[in-house]
Amino acid sequence: MKLFFLPILLFFAIQLSIAQPQTESKSIFEKRHEVKMEVIKLLSVPIIETTYEFVHDRNKGYGAYLLVNLDQSKDYNETFSLTPFFRMYFSRDEQYGAKGFFVEAFSSFFTGPSSRNGLGKDKNAFDVSLGFSLGQKWINSSGFVFEYRFGIGRNLLGNTREDFLAKGGLCVGYRF
Repeated sequence: MKLFFLPILLFFAIQLSIAQPQTESKSIFEKRHEVKMEVIKLLSVPIIETTYEFVHDRNKGYGAYLLVNLDQSKDYNETFSLTPFFRMYFSRDEQYGAKGFFVEAFSSFFTGPSSRNGLGKDKNAFDVSLGFSLGQKWINSSGFVFEYRFGIGRNLLGNTREDFLAKGGLCVGYRF
């Protein structure tokens, strides 16, 4: 009788000893953080623009852009900027959430060249801009993100040489 239970006991002992806990990976909707890099500015002007976005739910997200102009001799209207934003997504397919067509409201705090108020072209001035952007975002099941956006904002302080600020780009990133 003891020999009858020995193979059964041995079978369960082996099963328990080689069993490993299953780690469940999060679905793409449960992942809430995204980091992105703007590639056109990086390749054409040596400007680094990174984006962090927190996905609040399937229809909303918020975050910030950080732009640093590495070659300030170029005729570009920003040398440094921090741009917080809020997005609303309008996608019919809610499989992944926070993707598809979006409308974005932003406020940009930036420094740029000024030729107003007696400052020379080489001087930097601080300005604040409020604006809106439109864009499209795609995401795959692995978490890779591709988006483009274009927006325009009105400079409020009037310290820089431009009255308007254009925001846009082609971004590649990852959701985790």
